[in-house]
This record gives sequence, structure tokens and C-alpha cells, in this order.
Amino acid sequence: MLSKNQIKLITSLQQKKYRDQHQLFVAEGNKLVSDLVEAKTEVEFLIYTKEWKESNSIYNKAKISNRIETDATQIKKISSLKTPSTVVAVFKIPSQLINETIIQDSLSLVLDDVQDPGNLGTIIRIADWFGIKHIFCSRNTVDLYNSKVIQATMGAISNVNIIYTDLEELILKYKTPDFPVYGTFLEGEIIYNCQLQKKGFIIMGNEGKGVSETIQKLVTNKLYIPDFPNGQATSESLNVSVAASIICSEFRRQEF
Repeated sequence: MLSKNQIKLITSLQQKKYRDQHQLFVAEGNKLVSDLVEAKTEVEFLIYTKEWKESNSIYNKAKISNRIETDATQIKKISSLKTPSTVVAVFKIPSQLINETIIQDSLSLVLDDVQDPGNLGTIIRIADWFGIKHIFCSRNTVDLYNSKVIQATMGAISNVNIIYTDLEELILKYKTPDFPVYGTFLEGEIIYNCQLQKKGFIIMGNEGKGVSETIQKLVTNKLYIPDFPNGQATSESLNVSVAASIICSEFRRQEF
């Protein structure tokens, strides 16, 4: 069974300051936990019910020293979900390594103060789907290890490097005539008419404010996702994760 100290630690990880302090985060649900274990993310605790243990092969495959069998009542005490799962894992936050060669020769997403956890999690899934290996986040972007972000990634977090950094410094470091910086703007060129490169940064802005003025000045290629039909009144804007999906899809479509 879980001890009082373990319950206290795990529930404290719902707050960023304790995740930072302990360098730990929580994942819930069979697929998410299994994907992270398979990706060799280091496990601090694996907490599960007897039923989960008997029906899941990951229990026998993974080398995990701290395994705690408990019941649904105890799991409910540590869960952040309305309907708790039968398995919860506490993982060590991995160090993120930047592969400069890969960045210089490929596409990366750059998130300028994205605030909604669901949006960040979905964008990570989109990046994983379209083979984008790096996402750079401003320091004011929602925390990657927020439980809602983790759940929204559906395990894609193990396949994408997410780095928090100063975006202006990052862009200035890599920006060259051969390394474009893309962003979406109402005054941009229609994306479907553009010849898009296979490398560069794709900037996605804040849900309410868009791309900040400082970063706007560094964009070399302004893109526009047109609404249909032309001239008809539509929604004011697209959700940032929806826009990211359309943009990434068009970049990859041009490679076929």
C-alpha cells in the first residue's frame, strides 16, 4: 500500500514548483504509462491494482524497483483524473539534449507563450505524427509536465524533444538566408501557394495575442491559412493546435 509520505509527494507533483524541486512528474493510464516505460523514461514509482498487474505485460518487461500494488481507493487519492486509471507512474524528468545538426537540417516548432495545456499536448502529438523532433517553448509557455499536458500527449511526449528557452536568442542563433522562420499572419501569403522548405522554424503564437512583436520581427516567411469560401464571414481565428496541424500537414504534403 502507499504510505502517507508517498501520497503527499505524488499529490504535490500536481504543482510545478514541486515538479521542479523533485524533478519528477506523474502519468496516468495504461497506454501513457506503457509508452513512457517502453521509451525508457526512468520510473520512480509504479502504482497499480491487482487487476492491472494480471492483464498487463509491461509489468514483467520493465525493470522497475519501486512497484506498489494497491487498490482503487488509494489510487483515487493520488489521481488528478475524474475517473482514475488502474495504473499511475511517477517518472524522473529526463534531460533534453539539443542536436544542432538535426535542427539545422529539419523543421522545428517554436511556441510563443502557448498557455492552454490541451493545446500544448495536442501540438506535441502533431509534431510526433509529422516527424518533427524538436519543439522550442518560450519560458512563459505552459509547463510540459502539467498533468493535463501529459494526458493530452497520449505518449507522444516520449518521441519529441521539448526545450524551454529564450526564443529571440534561439532564432537569432539559427536564422540564415537558407534557414527560414515561418509564422502565420492575416497579411501572409496563402500557404497553399508557397513553396515550403524542408527545414526552418515554424512559429505558433499565444492563443489570444498571437506571435509577440519581438518574435514577429524575426519571421522571414509570413503564411496565411485561408478561410473558405473567400469573403464569407467565419470564425475570427483558428485554435493554435488546429493551425499547427494544418501547417505541418502542408509542409509534409509538399515532400510527397
